[in-house]
Amino acid sequence: MTHKQLVLDNWEFRASGDESWLPAAVPGTVHTDLLRSGLIDQPFYGTNEHRLQWIDKKDWEYRTTLQLDEGWESLAVTELNFAGLDTYADVYVNNVHMLSADNMFLAWTVDVKELLRTGENEILVKFRSVVTEDLPKLEQLGYDLPAPNDQSELGGLEEKRISVFARKAPYHYGWDWGPRFLTSGIWREAVLTGRNAAAIADVYIRQDEVKETSARLTAIVEVDAPDSWSGTLRMTAEGQEWTREVTLEPGKGVVELDLVIDQPRLWWCNGLGAPALTAFRAELLENGAVLADAEVKTGLREIKLIRKPDAKGASFKFELNGVPVFAKGANHIPNDSFITEVTEERYRHEIASAAESNMNMLRVWGGGFYEEEAFYRLCDKYGLLVWQDFMFACSMYPGDEAFMENVRKEAEYNVRRLRNHPCIALWCGNNEIDSAWAQFEENKGWGWKEKLSGEVRETLWTAYEEIFHRILPEAVTAHHPGIDYWPSSPLRELTNDADQHSVRIAGDGDVHYWGVWHGIEPFENYNVKVGRFMSEYGFQSFPELKSVLTYAEEKDMELESEVMLAHQKNGRGNQIIKEYMDIYLPEAKDFKSFLYMSQILQAEAMRMAIESHRRNKPYCMGTLYWQMNDCWPVASWAGMDYYGRWKALQYTARRSFNDVILSVEVTEGDNVQVHAVSDLREDLSGELAVRLQDFSGTVLKEWKQSVQLAADSSAVVFTVPLAELMAGDGASERVVLVAALEAADGSLLERKEHYFAAAKELKLEQPALTVAAVPGSGGLSFTVSTDVLARGVYLTAEQEGIFSDNYFDLLPGQVKTVQFLRRRADEAAGAGMEAGAGATVETGAKAGAGVANVETGAKAGAGVANGAKAGAGVPYFVPAAPQGLEVRSMADYVK
Repeated sequence: MTHKQLVLDNWEFRASGDESWLPAAVPGTVHTDLLRSGLIDQPFYGTNEHRLQWIDKKDWEYRTTLQLDEGWESLAVTELNFAGLDTYADVYVNNVHMLSADNMFLAWTVDVKELLRTGENEILVKFRSVVTEDLPKLEQLGYDLPAPNDQSELGGLEEKRISVFARKAPYHYGWDWGPRFLTSGIWREAVLTGRNAAAIADVYIRQDEVKETSARLTAIVEVDAPDSWSGTLRMTAEGQEWTREVTLEPGKGVVELDLVIDQPRLWWCNGLGAPALTAFRAELLENGAVLADAEVKTGLREIKLIRKPDAKGASFKFELNGVPVFAKGANHIPNDSFITEVTEERYRHEIASAAESNMNMLRVWGGGFYEEEAFYRLCDKYGLLVWQDFMFACSMYPGDEAFMENVRKEAEYNVRRLRNHPCIALWCGNNEIDSAWAQFEENKGWGWKEKLSGEVRETLWTAYEEIFHRILPEAVTAHHPGIDYWPSSPLRELTNDADQHSVRIAGDGDVHYWGVWHGIEPFENYNVKVGRFMSEYGFQSFPELKSVLTYAEEKDMELESEVMLAHQKNGRGNQIIKEYMDIYLPEAKDFKSFLYMSQILQAEAMRMAIESHRRNKPYCMGTLYWQMNDCWPVASWAGMDYYGRWKALQYTARRSFNDVILSVEVTEGDNVQVHAVSDLREDLSGELAVRLQDFSGTVLKEWKQSVQLAADSSAVVFTVPLAELMAGDGASERVVLVAALEAADGSLLERKEHYFAAAKELKLEQPALTVAAVPGSGGLSFTVSTDVLARGVYLTAEQEGIFSDNYFDLLPGQVKTVQFLRRRADEAAGAGMEAGAGATVETGAKAGAGVANVETGAKAGAGVANGAKAGAGVPYFVPAAPQGLEVRSMADYVK
């Protein structure tokens, strides 16, 4: 029997009406094709974004020519498959119109058997401008639909916000961290397939009941047969085999087969166990011979969202295989404005960074796109749970029948596409729309509905309920049973009254807390504004100098320069950073120093938030900060920038997400409390040492006591009145409290410094930092020490990679052992759309206090984490001797 497949390549493109064709990459976008042909400048450099808005006003065409041999004509079925067309597209095969596409998030398959011929065949795809396609829809509607993140003015459309009409990645229209680039193109693979026999179109392993003792599963196999067929379905997994005799009619049919696996290897998230994956193979047998086959991998697990009433409201927590999970992680946005530029290596860098940062969950936010298979496959492999939004965010949508049907198809396709991934923990309808609209509370929310007539308001809310309370949950129930659906984030509960909306922090539902940043509230409010599950909160910083120099020049190094404002999408964002810095940190000596100080500020805000959320478990059972990553080089809330370079936040998150942490809090009653938080599954015994020290290292007071900490708990393990602690020991700006927790075997579990004054008030001296290679480490490990307190010790190297720790505080007498971990695929270290050319940054040995070189030499390793995680295979971050290593501290950056 014959199965044939041909990946369509050798594409050309042009603007409609142009005579000449240019080479194109598929998968790709028109912007990246124009760039590769030298027709536009780097989109991310300087203010080039503003000058490239003409691209989305044009129609674009892509074509390729296929040479087919005679074997194709004899096939019973020949189909053309487009895994992704962005967005309004018409497909022609040998000048015959075969397909009209209108949804970026769908795959498209058409029967082309009668149109293809032996020899030369042309495939032509015409993309219609989303601007010219959707402007008439807005005019016909007669009123504006809320879409505040649509940067229509930048696109030359005044206030005509059209993003809500197209089923296209919302962030392409701009966001408060991203540029406006309305792409077109064949953005996923295009393939011609043909066959004479039945084929397996889909295999779904439905997990009916998964326990430690056994897993009851159902293999749901979709078969596409050109003719009637009888034979055997055989499933194999874990050395077991199951069979069933089947008879199929022509067309698509579904066959189910019950499977039971005793003592299954369970899939666990990062921190709880190995993310074991199980391969299931489906085969169609005809007279004992394999006619068609397919294989899927999944992880056997039970994941539930537990919302159980209690004395304070209702819980909001995930249980994995019956074990409560405190969710630790971040919100994920697309890794690039041009999706097809994201390589497998860039995905692995993000997911490995998340696992290395002790995360166990990422939220795929609803303003991007349903991610590529590589993203979910890596989350499966590294043990990262995924909170999966449907692609709706911060907008209200039209309610016409065609739009609703489009959404229904989109939901069904993407739920089916992703349902075998064990990482999927939750499907969520949308981002922030319920609370923004606030249907049941007048003069609440974001002020949208108050601008509209009663009739329009009723129309929009009816459409909202149809999409998010019926279409989407029905798709999840039908195609991904066992996985919970949450209508909107944030939300309290579907009550159809004012209690539904998460417009304030309450005792139930999930919370987006933006009082800090958008509300200009003090960082200290993170200690009191705590909900059951903190699914969004954040604070901005700039990327490091090396990254800034890829989009800006020396003349642009000012906070309010045209380029800096072009790479700050959050209105007053740069000024907000400055205002908070004036409150908490000493003044930076220049703009380049401001970049570093902004990261210290961001990290401190997020440390306070994460520690507060973890201290309050089990009341709070999740903390996902905004945001993990960037789609271009920009000042934003990200923990690592567009090039994958870890900011201070990422290192702080890594420490704050450790299984065991200490957190120091001064209560309203002026008591100093040391909290210990453990995510371990067993009780912990250890010794706590608490010391009050001055910045020269002199111990002023000291306490030691044993600690017994229950499994998966948070407790106050030490308390002292502030007055007693500080009595007779000088000013608060000259001392630091150091708490250290040692395990019973003497190993250090956690160390935490706490200051009694804002950093701007501390009396810091210029430290002399000393760096030395660890003997016998082969240059792979080194120690850092200091003569006086060094805050925000900052290590840099010429290679792309991370350090085992960075942006840490160091006290005299403390020796810090550090390792550099090289990013494994150096050739991909610079992200896909290189934003600038020839950018350099100073490296090497520098004179003066606070900067030192490392002498390297000798042999063998030093026992610092090497980036290996359970299930990850070959470690992504590899120990290496850092080249051009430098070390500085905050004192080098302040006036």
